[in-house]
Amino acid sequence: MPTRILPAVGDADAVRSVTTLLSQLPDAEPVTPVVDSTQLIDTLARLAAESVDELPEVVVVHERIGPVPALELIREVALRFPAVGVILVTSDASPGLFQAAMDSGARGLVALPLSYEELANRVQAVAQWSVGVRRHLGHGGDVFTGVGGTVVTVSGAKGGVGATLAAIQLALASQASGRSTVLVDMDLQTGDVASYLDVQFRRSVVDLAAITDISPRVLADAVFPHDTGVALLLAPGEGERGEEVTDRAARQIVSALRSRYETVVIDCGAQLSGAGAAAVEMADTALLVTTPDVVAVRGAKRTVRMWDRLQIRKAEETTVVVNRHTRGTEIQPPLIQKITGTSVAATAVPANFKELQGVVDAGRVHMLDNRSVVKQALWGLAGELGLVKAPVGERKSGRGRGERASVGFLRRRDG
Repeated sequence: MPTRILPAVGDADAVRSVTTLLSQLPDAEPVTPVVDSTQLIDTLARLAAESVDELPEVVVVHERIGPVPALELIREVALRFPAVGVILVTSDASPGLFQAAMDSGARGLVALPLSYEELANRVQAVAQWSVGVRRHLGHGGDVFTGVGGTVVTVSGAKGGVGATLAAIQLALASQASGRSTVLVDMDLQTGDVASYLDVQFRRSVVDLAAITDISPRVLADAVFPHDTGVALLLAPGEGERGEEVTDRAARQIVSALRSRYETVVIDCGAQLSGAGAAAVEMADTALLVTTPDVVAVRGAKRTVRMWDRLQIRKAEETTVVVNRHTRGTEIQPPLIQKITGTSVAATAVPANFKELQGVVDAGRVHMLDNRSVVKQALWGLAGELGLVKAPVGERKSGRGRGERASVGFLRRRDG
């Protein structure tokens, strides 16, 4: 059986030299190279969604891959696709880098300039390891084999537009439908998830920042189990400690959460930090919440352009959610879509703060009445995003991911 090898090389000259040498290896089947970290993860995710057997046995990562650094990329691949063996190609073959690569999850290291014999030996050994892992996964139903859970980030176009409320309700809807769900407060300096849910906590996301190998036990110690079933990973009580959560730490935390929960909802707030930027970049869905007024829509446009300049997220890969929507306002969703260049969620959240004020002030947002039009809209949005498990009958009708399925689910719980 040929060994499928996926090169991840950003430099054009390096692509040619790596692919040429790989094509000469016995029983090797190099596939089309990917040129950056985002394309690599997207390609592996697409293949894993079909079957673990569709994944290449070997991924060759060049040291100059970007925008995510090579070692962080290797760590993410190892966490999300454990049946894939990764080889790092680098000009630094020192023992220190070798140890760092192994700690990140690499199965081998090959020094530059490439040697045919060294590359052939490493590819053969890693391919055999990958085949053995897949044979084990084929008999272990409890072993994590897939692309992982769905990650949704919720950011605000400006402060006060309702991003935290939206994040909480999306997480509640997902958990209530039967999906294991974690809600992360990545608004590290001013996060309010704990206040909205009236919880007292000792540990926060900062406790995971310095840990390089986040085991299930360590993760379980850091999260707060809420009465609703949603796991909470909260912002630190001392806002200045938020600086301890670097973009690298955020990537490791999100990857670990993705491997343990079916749904990961991250409240990123309205201020962009390195950790929040990393979360938005890694997300399957990035939501940007705005209200239909000039100041907020300008803020949304400014945020979208900033994400694009920093190569965090393209406008067309961002979804705007319109909160406090009324039919009488001059700024309607189609105009917001035109201004921002993003897609706009089909579900708009109506303006009705009166029904929210009591639960917000009491820190009981999770107890919002099921008849609330705001709650029904946000749970409908969860259905639109595919965060809820549809009942069997509605899966067959093809409405499981839509608003009707989600709202219908909510009404059944109320009845």
